[in-house]
Amino acid sequence: MKILITIIAIFFASTLTAQEVSDTLYRDIEGIQITASLKGERGNSHPISSTKLTMRRLEERGIASVKDISLISPNFYQPDYGSSITSSIYVRGFGSRIDQPVLGVVIDNVPVMNKNAYDFDFYDIRRIELLRGPQGTLYGRNTSGGVMNITTLSPMEWQGTRAMAEYSTKSSYRASAAYHLRPSDNFGVSIAAAFNHDGGHFMNIYRNEVCDRGNSGSMRLRVVGNKGRWDFDNSLSAGYTREGGYAYHHYNAESAAIEPVSYNDPSGYERLTINEGFTARYNFGKMSLTSVTSYQYLDDTMTLDQDFSTKSMFTMQQMQREHTITEEIILRNNDNDARWQWLGGAFLFAKWLDMSSPVTFKEDGINELILGNINKGIHSVFPDNNMLFGSDSFVINSDFSIPTYGAALYGHTSVDIGQWHLTAGLRFDFEHASMSYNSNAVVPYCFDMTMTEFKDLYTEFKGHESDMFFEILPKIAAQYNLLHGNVYATITRGYKAGGYNTQIFSDILQAKMMNDMMSDLGIELDSAVGTTTYDSAVGTTTYDSASATRYKPETTWNFEVGTHLNLVKGLYVDASLFWIECFDQQVTVLPKGMNTGRMMSNAARARSLGVELSAEYTIKGFNLCANYGYTNAKFRNYDDGVANYAGNYLPYAPKNTVNVIASYSWLIDRDFIDSITLTADWRGVGSIYWNETNTLHQPFYSLVGANVSLRMGSVTATLWGRNLTNAEYNTFYFKSVGEEFFSQGRPIEIGIRVNVNL
Repeated sequence: MKILITIIAIFFASTLTAQEVSDTLYRDIEGIQITASLKGERGNSHPISSTKLTMRRLEERGIASVKDISLISPNFYQPDYGSSITSSIYVRGFGSRIDQPVLGVVIDNVPVMNKNAYDFDFYDIRRIELLRGPQGTLYGRNTSGGVMNITTLSPMEWQGTRAMAEYSTKSSYRASAAYHLRPSDNFGVSIAAAFNHDGGHFMNIYRNEVCDRGNSGSMRLRVVGNKGRWDFDNSLSAGYTREGGYAYHHYNAESAAIEPVSYNDPSGYERLTINEGFTARYNFGKMSLTSVTSYQYLDDTMTLDQDFSTKSMFTMQQMQREHTITEEIILRNNDNDARWQWLGGAFLFAKWLDMSSPVTFKEDGINELILGNINKGIHSVFPDNNMLFGSDSFVINSDFSIPTYGAALYGHTSVDIGQWHLTAGLRFDFEHASMSYNSNAVVPYCFDMTMTEFKDLYTEFKGHESDMFFEILPKIAAQYNLLHGNVYATITRGYKAGGYNTQIFSDILQAKMMNDMMSDLGIELDSAVGTTTYDSAVGTTTYDSASATRYKPETTWNFEVGTHLNLVKGLYVDASLFWIECFDQQVTVLPKGMNTGRMMSNAARARSLGVELSAEYTIKGFNLCANYGYTNAKFRNYDDGVANYAGNYLPYAPKNTVNVIASYSWLIDRDFIDSITLTADWRGVGSIYWNETNTLHQPFYSLVGANVSLRMGSVTATLWGRNLTNAEYNTFYFKSVGEEFFSQGRPIEIGIRVNVNL
């Protein structure tokens, strides 16, 4: 801490003459005029809340993944849950632990269609633009919180070799390299690759191993060109991740103590992704026609000790293989200076998901979760008799085929009338989803009152479900241009797609297995073991249908007023106020009587009120960025049959997010050092409520970081530190088999990074 204070004191007390640091790479890239997005309005000159990160900012701050952007943008929070599959994102109070996200991710105009692929390694990224608020009119499903547009570096913009190497605490390291070539004026090609090793931060004391260690690697080949009226851009990328998991600490409710990670079965996550995206644009003169075609492949496996204890209870392995094809056609005018701007488009997608989710019950799980419940009921009728299993483990197999198809038509237009800039848009979105399922198990059992030998019981839950969704997504906005900025107001609608709860099938089969077992013995289930039901808040189910495993789309209306101001030279200020109404809110629930699964249900209605402030000031070599977001998100109605949580805060989303980054650069102009940059940053977040009752919460906490960079010609060396005060905080909470668990944030990290641009 003393070192940090000293650095900051030197930083602000320095009386050296500062100059704007010249960097050829960033100057050339960022000096290129940024052409309009394929989907229209962007930046702080239009009626939208946004945060932009240029290549310079990304690399100076060492942003290596989407999670590193958390808190930099107001009311944007993506906690590190300890695995790349858990890409849970919260924007303006809303988010989701499982299934559909509230934020869309678009890479080089191609939408990422599965949130399991959101958390990937950043390298050779030219620009990131985060649009907050519903973007459904232009982007469709799963953008009720916003869209993150990611643009990689094009060989048409810069040519040469770029490389990065970094080493940090816990023996973590990462490296990347890229080569950009433009052999002619109308053709360019680039190839880039990266590798990352995370040494892990948390020990599983039972297995005596670091549980969150992992490796990842990826590559990207991009070909860009033009011929006559045609422009084309093709990007082929692949990534592989293999990591441990999960650093979940048991919470002792009696002592309020968070205990060390300790569970017996191996856990981890493995993922392979392949993405091919092709963009072709034809220029008619006054307008252009663009086609964006993509193929996306995801193959991943998650392995969990699902009770996260030292008992041999049950494990789960979820294996997914998904193929996705998307096609988008966009027709728009070309004159960016015209008073009337317009575009129209059509979007089609098809996803084919095959999933297998076997749950293995082991000795303790059988005795405590299954036989314990059965024999408790039996003893009420036959006190001296028991049900027995002939094996100390068995597997509940659950296989799913889930094809999803969608189509949309949309239009977006804006017109300038004097000082006014008026915008309107409308999207018609259709989606068809279906699920074929087969869940089954074989268990040898014996009732010692009437049976002398074990008998195999085969239980099967098999069927097919389908559903269709249709959404109309309007947008209207009005902006009044001032001498040094503008003020605006918008009304937009967004939605999260509906779907099916696959995680609950093992519990359904358990209940069906108990029912079949009792029926086989001629014993009434109600009197023997009770019934497992879903109450009115989360729907009802029977053993003959999986209709209750469906959940509907979640819809939101966003009302916002804001301003973008350029107050004085070098000072930019953005501010906005928002009010969001959410209907059919998708809530993660643990139905009564369930042991292993959790499900998504349209169980609530909620609202969110908030404010967002961003400011940036630059003078000579000094730059100061500050961002603050406040969200007051509460249930309007949510009754789970036990309690009504109306008026309580929504769990998992923070009330406050704050970030301040100050940097100072000055020119040294010596033989071996060109410039020095000192940076200090502070991030704060909280409070975060962990449950609907609001009885557990994470208080507001602060993360302090700093770095010093030396630029020596084409080489930049950076010494950096994160969480320098070694603050302790929690990022996630959940319950399993009646026990409570927390995931904790990373402790202090220190590293050194070297960037080379030739």
